[in-house]
Amino acid sequence: MDVVSREVDEMPIFDFAMSSPEIFTNLQSEILRAYSRHSEIRQRRGAIILTDETNFDVKHSKPIIDEIDRVLARHYGFTDEELDFIINYDIKYRMGSDAAEDEE
Repeated sequence: MDVVSREVDEMPIFDFAMSSPEIFTNLQSEILRAYSRHSEIRQRRGAIILTDETNFDVKHSKPIIDEIDRVLARHYGFTDEELDFIINYDIKYRMGSDAAEDEE
C-alpha cells in the first residue's frame, strides 16, 4: 500500500529458474492454507457501506512467513543481520504488539 512505482522498478527480479520452483509452490500452498484456517469474515454495515470483508490473522502464519523470508534472503544475498532485522520487524509491526509493550 505504501510502495511507489520507483521502488518496484528498482527491485531486482527474482529468477525462479535459479531456485527450486517446488520450494515456492510448497510455501505458497502452506501460507494460503494457514491464512484460510485463520480467517474471519466480518460484515460491514453502515449508511454508505454494505459488504463482507475477510480478515486474516497473520500471526498464526509467522513460521511460514519467516521461511519465505529465509529463502528470499538466500537468493538476494542478505546477511544474517539483515534477515534478522526483517524477521524481527515483522514481529513488532505485524504481530500486533501492544503500545504499552513498545514504551517499556
